[in-house]
Amino acid sequence: MNIWTQWIDLTLPTGMKHLQTDGFIPSDSQLDEIEFYVPSYMGGIKTLEIIPKMKSLKVVHLNQAGYEEILPHIPQGVILCNASGLHDVSTSELAIGLAIASRRGFAEFMDNQKKGIWQRRTKPALADSHVGIVGYGHIGKRIASLLEMFETKVTAFTRSGSDGSIKIAEFDDYLPKLDVIILILPLTAESKNFMSADRIKKMKDGATLINVARGAIVDTDALVAELHTGRITAGLDVTDPEPLPAGHPLWSAPNVIICPHVGGDSEAFDPRARKMVQEQLARIAKNEPLINQITGAN
Repeated sequence: MNIWTQWIDLTLPTGMKHLQTDGFIPSDSQLDEIEFYVPSYMGGIKTLEIIPKMKSLKVVHLNQAGYEEILPHIPQGVILCNASGLHDVSTSELAIGLAIASRRGFAEFMDNQKKGIWQRRTKPALADSHVGIVGYGHIGKRIASLLEMFETKVTAFTRSGSDGSIKIAEFDDYLPKLDVIILILPLTAESKNFMSADRIKKMKDGATLINVARGAIVDTDALVAELHTGRITAGLDVTDPEPLPAGHPLWSAPNVIICPHVGGDSEAFDPRARKMVQEQLARIAKNEPLINQITGAN
């Protein structure tokens, strides 16, 4: 089997060959050879739109949990696997970091630091906050476990209401009481603009919105408008549009911390991603079921 990933030094089972790689995208001459393809992490549309040109392709392994962007490019019969569980550590860590930073006023403090202004203000703490986690998969559950040490009250929301969560259909009943809302749900037609202008306006005074999911889950214009009132704070690892263009109003909005979609992209990513890909290849060699299979059939 011919393999293409961003890593040339993977440990491969006997009989498998790793094609030459520039760490970003296969060459045109390699497309007919590739049987197992791992798009380079956060490589963008260029690494996905070439997939239908791979005539020998059998398996695509995506090093992300969200797979909505790649689905239209997967030919019928090709197996697609995602990396559910891979980013739990890094993304949950960032979600907690953004929640603490947003609650404690880091955006204002950093702005004052640049201006040389020493100004003390009493800010809300994460402790004693009522935190709503919207989306309760691997990452949502890990965020909940980390929040235990901060003495918070946690309410999780899912579409099904499973695993002790509340059904998303009941979210609006809880919304005005939540001090922190952490979004970690997939982007679908139903979840787009989940945090609409109406819901953002109904957020509790002093509440914090954390988005480590997808930018389009939040109505960006409505969020910018509400941030300017000074009524809420926000911590965003994702935006809509993304990348956020220079001059966009969100950049200059007050009380917001913006990260350039780095939730899963810490130094913890690389060794975990390599290990998962090598596990997939070992399973193929042993004719065992693959991890996190989304489409296709073994």
